[in-house]
Amino acid sequence: MDDRLRDVVVLGGGSAGWLVAALLAAVHGGQQGGLRVTLVESSEAPPIGVGEGTWPGMRDTLRRIGLSEADFARRCQVSFKQGSRFDGWLHGGDGAQGDRYYHPFMLPVGFGDADLVAAWLATRPEQAFADAVSPSVQVCEAGLAPKQVQTPEFGAVANYAYHFDAGLFGQVLREHATARLGVRHVVDHVDDVLSHENGDIAALQTRAHGAIAAGLFIDCSGLAARLIGQHFGMPLRSEREVLFNDAALALQVPYARPDAPLPSCTIATAWAKGWIWDIGLPARRGVGAVFSRTHAGEDEALAALQAYLNATGAPAERPAPRLIRFEPGYRERFWVRNCVAIGLSSGFIEPLEASALALVELSAARLCDELPMRRATMDGAARRFNDDFGYRWARVIDFLKLHYALSSRQDEPGSDYWRAHRDPATWPERLREQLAAWQLRPPARHDFGRIDEVFPAASYQYVLYGMGFRPHAQPLPAPKLQAAQACFDEAARQARRFLSGLPGHRSLIDHLHRQA
Repeated sequence: MDDRLRDVVVLGGGSAGWLVAALLAAVHGGQQGGLRVTLVESSEAPPIGVGEGTWPGMRDTLRRIGLSEADFARRCQVSFKQGSRFDGWLHGGDGAQGDRYYHPFMLPVGFGDADLVAAWLATRPEQAFADAVSPSVQVCEAGLAPKQVQTPEFGAVANYAYHFDAGLFGQVLREHATARLGVRHVVDHVDDVLSHENGDIAALQTRAHGAIAAGLFIDCSGLAARLIGQHFGMPLRSEREVLFNDAALALQVPYARPDAPLPSCTIATAWAKGWIWDIGLPARRGVGAVFSRTHAGEDEALAALQAYLNATGAPAERPAPRLIRFEPGYRERFWVRNCVAIGLSSGFIEPLEASALALVELSAARLCDELPMRRATMDGAARRFNDDFGYRWARVIDFLKLHYALSSRQDEPGSDYWRAHRDPATWPERLREQLAAWQLRPPARHDFGRIDEVFPAASYQYVLYGMGFRPHAQPLPAPKLQAAQACFDEAARQARRFLSGLPGHRSLIDHLHRQA
C-alpha cells in the first residue's frame, strides 16, 4: 500500500507561509497523486510585514516557483540589493567623520585560490578590504544597478538580492500559489488543534470550515507560534545574553523628491544604544530603529530615529512609528512529531543581515528535499532537520554578534550598550575560539562545515576586516604575492567595466515599470 504523505497544511500567510506553500506545491504538487497543499490563515492576524530584505538565494526560490522576476519587481515595489553598508559601527561619528564598510554579496575575486588577506595587509592596508577584492563597493557608491536592461531574468552582472514591500510580496505569492500552483487557501480562525492518540496533530478545527486534516503541518503563524509553541509547548532558547536587542520602532517615509537616489544596499547605521536600518524601495523608504529595552527606553530610540530621519532628508510630515517587540531566540526543536515550524514561529534574533527570510528559504528547500515521505520515515527527517537548523541558528548568532563584538565605539557615560557587546563573556564559545584562530589566519571554508551556510567564510572576512580586525601579518613568497595582486587587478578591472556599463539603479527600476 502506498502510504506516502499526501496532504500538507500550512498555518499562517505572510511571506513565510506563502513561500513555503508555493515551493511545496511547485516541487511536489500538480502531477497526478501529487502533494495537496492547503494554507490556512486568519483574517484577524495580519502579518508583521516589516522584513523587506533578502539574500541572493531568493532569486533561485522565485525561479523554482515559476514567478516572473519582472512581474515580481513591478508588483512588489522591488529594488535590487547588492549587500549591506555599515555606518558608524566601528568608531561612530557622522558623515565624512564616520566610519563605513560594506558587506557585498559578490565573493572576493580569487577567494579560496589566493592569499588575499595576507597580500592586502602587505601591499594596500589603507584600502578597505571589500573595495580591494570586489567591484561591488564602487557599484553601490555610484548608485548603479547590478544588471543591465538586456540581462535575462534572475541573471546578474554583480550578485544581487532584493528589497521589497513585504505586504505586497505576500499578496503576489498568494495569488501565484492559488492561481498557478493549486494551493488551497482557507481564510478562517483556528479554534482548536485536534490530536491523534500518538500525539500527532490530526487536524485544525476551524470556525467555518470544520476540521482540516493533513499528515504534516507547517507552523508559519509568526510570533504567536500557534502549533510549535502553544500546542506542543516547545520552548524558545533565549539569546538575550548574547544579542541584546528586543524591540524596534519602524515606519515608512516617502523620498524628498521622486527622482531621489535609490541605494542598492541595505544601510545600517549605528547609534549609541542600537542601530537603524534604511531600505530604499522605488517609492518610499522603510526605516527602523533597533534597540535593547534593557539599555534604552522607547523615547530614546524614537529620538535617535527622528534625528536620523532629519539628517537623511525625510519629509517633516511622518507617520508615527510602530513598536515591534520580540524575544531574541530560537526553538529548542523546530520539527516535533508531524509539525515543522518555519519563519517567526521557529525563532527570531533581530533584523541585522536579513537572516529571517534566508532561513525560511533554507527550511522550505530542505523540507522539499525530504519529500516524498511516509510517517514511518518522518522521525528520521525531523532529527536531521533539527540538527541542521540548530547548527544554522547558532551560526547566525555568531555572525551577528561579530558586528558588535569588534566595535570600539565610545558613547556617552551611562550608555554601556556597545561596551557590553565587547565583553567576551557575552560572546558564543565558538566565536571566541574562531576569533583567536583568525588572529593568525583568515576565515576559510573549512571553518564552516555545511554546503549551504547562511553566512560563508567570505562574509566573515568582509565584516572582520570592515570592523578593523587585523590578523598578524604573514610574509608571502613572491609568487603568492603576485597571484593575489592579479586578483586585486582583476577586481579593479571589473569595477571599471561595471561603472562604465551598468545603468543607474533607479533608471533600471523605471525601465522595468515602463515595460508593464
